[in-house]
Amino acid sequence: MAKVIRMHQTGGPEVLKLESAELGKPGPGQVRLRHAAVGLNYADTYFRNGTYPVPLPSGMGVEGAGTVVEIGEGVSHVAVGDRVTYTGFVNTLGAYCDERLMAAAPLIKLPDAMAFDTAAAMTMRGLTSAYLMRRIHPFKAGDTVLLHAAAGGVGLIVAQWARLLGLTVIGTVSTEEKAAVARAHGVTHTINYSHENVAERVKALTHGRGVDVVFDSVGRDTFLGSLDSLRRRGLMVCLGTASGTIEGFNPNLLAMRGSLYLTRPALADYIADPVEKAELADELFGHVVAGRIRIEIGQRYELGEAVQAHRDLESRKTLGSSVFMI
Repeated sequence: MAKVIRMHQTGGPEVLKLESAELGKPGPGQVRLRHAAVGLNYADTYFRNGTYPVPLPSGMGVEGAGTVVEIGEGVSHVAVGDRVTYTGFVNTLGAYCDERLMAAAPLIKLPDAMAFDTAAAMTMRGLTSAYLMRRIHPFKAGDTVLLHAAAGGVGLIVAQWARLLGLTVIGTVSTEEKAAVARAHGVTHTINYSHENVAERVKALTHGRGVDVVFDSVGRDTFLGSLDSLRRRGLMVCLGTASGTIEGFNPNLLAMRGSLYLTRPALADYIADPVEKAELADELFGHVVAGRIRIEIGQRYELGEAVQAHRDLESRKTLGSSVFMI
């Protein structure tokens, strides 16, 4: 019997329940995977609260790492015993468990030197960081980036990758503890948004010019301030809506602030092509294995602590990445 976290209705963290489930045999194109670690992402809370609707009852989580223990008909790119990781969206939903049946297609083989908890903590965040750094904008040394949630899981990876590319990173944080963590991972300047005006500080730090790119995972609370932080014809990248959805956006705001560009990318569209996915994964894994990018796991939970894990995520108590250890 597998141990799984399910929800039978949407709502707060308390709707997450630890249950048992029979798995059976993998079907065509499927594998049976034994998890060693499972990643937590802020997007998990959107499935739980109904922002991302899914049929109920439903499993939770979209990212994990472990060992293939059985394969179904037609599976050829992984074999029994392979160490793998995966991430996705609805196609991988159900990761909060110790074992699962799932489609083999999303699986990525792990380098021998990479630990399972590292993989579970970084596959979604790392591939997100990879496309942000390598696909979203033609960065050149000397460019400046405003990075919201700089001490979060994506933030810490982006900051380190940006340093490798010679970029200046201005990072926003909510506490001095998070500011210290962000600076230790490559953020050049930190802004504590709890008592500093972000756009004013950005303009002061850039001598009135503004930044080339903003990476904003916060949403409603930071949207206008992010636009006001950009240089003329700068790029606003909306990554998430941790503070709420951006409502009633008027495109004229972009013209009024200097002919700005705006994009709302999704990881799925940058890993849909297997060749591109492999390129991004190989570069990411290479940086991590070589120690050029460190993955910080700030929180480790047991599977039965899913309710507390979601409370910690939503209260912004977490630092770096969070994982369930199986």
